[in-house]
Amino acid sequence: MSTTDLVAFALPLAAVVIAFAQGKTAPAPIKVPGAVIDGSAEGWRSLGEADFVNVNCKPETFTWDKGVIRCTGNPVGVMRTKKQFTNFELVVMWRHLRSAGNSGIFIWTIPASIEQLKKGGQLPHGIEAQILDHGYAEQYQKRRKRKPNWFTTHGDVFPVGAAKMQPFPPTAPNQKRSFPSENRSKGVGQWNHYYLRCINGEVRLWVNGREVSGGTGCTPSTGYLCLESEGSPVEFRGLRLRELP
Repeated sequence: MSTTDLVAFALPLAAVVIAFAQGKTAPAPIKVPGAVIDGSAEGWRSLGEADFVNVNCKPETFTWDKGVIRCTGNPVGVMRTKKQFTNFELVVMWRHLRSAGNSGIFIWTIPASIEQLKKGGQLPHGIEAQILDHGYAEQYQKRRKRKPNWFTTHGDVFPVGAAKMQPFPPTAPNQKRSFPSENRSKGVGQWNHYYLRCINGEVRLWVNGREVSGGTGCTPSTGYLCLESEGSPVEFRGLRLRELP
């Protein structure tokens, strides 16, 4: 460290020491808000009802109402985009309407697994950005008498089925899930913001303005986007996408 660096470091530190000695409280550190990407810049477009098809749900499972996607949660299944995507950015707002709600967003979903769902099954193979209410962990702890160590409720990212991913740390004990570096998700009834950046087999997730989880080496790195229905009502809005080279 140079003399200039030492002086620059020492001056604010001395001010704190002097303030403490005089019985004054040092000022609290400034909290810098997260940078929320809302998908309003050039190249972004909205994803609407015409961009999706039902895979293995009932016609009333997913409905569109004035920009809000309402999902009943029953049956367990997905709807997918008509188009497959490779490199892209995605933003979406979501909220659970019931405690312990479970849902998710699948990216790079494997087409063969989608076809299989038409014959039977519930969820496809791909990379999932989980959407889980805090009540889910609370129920788990009450039933198992211990805190969950294999999932969180703040934005886990992980491969499902035949998909593969090398998760960014911190990870679940089985080394398959990328756990969030911060706890940023809001509780039931409150809107949350996800920003996903998916480029060349690497996925990164921002929750309410901060990057928290993701992974690299994803295979496949092209596929459908899916919204998940998994037993509890959930709503989405502001679904926007920008394709990248």
